[in-house]
Amino acid sequence: MVVLLILLGSFFLHLFFWKVDNWEKIKSVTLPLPAGKSPQGDTRVQFHSDQVRLLVCHETQLAIYDASKMECIRQWMPQEVLSSSISCAVYSCNSQLVYATFTDGNIGAFDADSLRLRCRIAPSAYISSASSNSQTVHPVVVVAHQQEANQKVVGLTNGAVKVIELSEPERKGVPVDNGTENVRTATSATTNTSENLQR
Repeated sequence: MVVLLILLGSFFLHLFFWKVDNWEKIKSVTLPLPAGKSPQGDTRVQFHSDQVRLLVCHETQLAIYDASKMECIRQWMPQEVLSSSISCAVYSCNSQLVYATFTDGNIGAFDADSLRLRCRIAPSAYISSASSNSQTVHPVVVVAHQQEANQKVVGLTNGAVKVIELSEPERKGVPVDNGTENVRTATSATTNTSENLQR
């Protein structure tokens, strides 16, 4: 089975499920949008390592689908401390976490089964104060490390790339807010910035 996302209508996103062998459309499901939101921006999908669950990421929501039943299992929409639009989200390499980045610079680590927030990493933990003076610096992409489930790389709007590693409490699911003291970052940028480890 393969999944294809197509943007249709003025108030909905549609997720289409197709058979791989003959390209027959099996089903389409609608991802409702919050009031006042139009279906703009990228919508990304990624299979869980079990090849059954599917992560759907749009600026308005994170959703987990059971691809075999073509049903939504969980949905999370930006709220409270993570209220900005979602810029990107991916599964960790072991599919136990979902890392999501936000347009205000926050990063959330969510439990992949429940979409419960495990920790929030504030922009001050990985963006220097000189860079953060510009309101436009935020992550536009996040990539999970292929072997270390607690590591991810974020690419920022200013061209910088940050490697972020969660601390032990965050890995074990102890809720941690801010992350300033519990996150290690390695920095590199398109300019000649040396790599620094910060605590």
